[in-house]
Amino acid sequence: MGWLLRPARPAGAVTRTVRRLVSPRFYLKGVIAVALGGLILVPTIADLVNAGMKTVASDQGDCRIIRVIDGDTVSLICPEDGMVSARILGIDTPEKYSPQCLEEFVAAEKASWALRTMIQKADRLSLTQDGTDQYGRMLVRLELDGVDVARLMIRAGHARQYGGGLRGTWCE
Repeated sequence: MGWLLRPARPAGAVTRTVRRLVSPRFYLKGVIAVALGGLILVPTIADLVNAGMKTVASDQGDCRIIRVIDGDTVSLICPEDGMVSARILGIDTPEKYSPQCLEEFVAAEKASWALRTMIQKADRLSLTQDGTDQYGRMLVRLELDGVDVARLMIRAGHARQYGGGLRGTWCE
């Protein structure tokens, strides 16, 4: 009768491991870790590869594109200005950091990867500065192998023509 009142002994290592493996939280944490790696680490590595291999001829000397922020914005390091954010003129792409819906976020990721890929494949990159916008970003015309990147992004369906003013929605 005394054995009924005895406290249960703590679970052993095998039991704890089995409980962990059958818990949905374990797999949810794994999915979140893989998603974060895919959304942060992979683009960062791709940008570093581009920055190490590609120089962009500009009015101020050779710059490097160190990061594709979204489909129409990049970070540059230039000899005179140092690190600057540059907005590509002539296009509007979906917003990656303040999307209005899931479709816009997905389209923004596709646009970012399309620009990254175009930069990677190009042999010659050139940049012409055309002022700054209200956020202090450098406004630029970017050409890849002599073709305006804005035209390439529009043709590929990742951007819309944009000349300023109100922008349309990317959500349906």
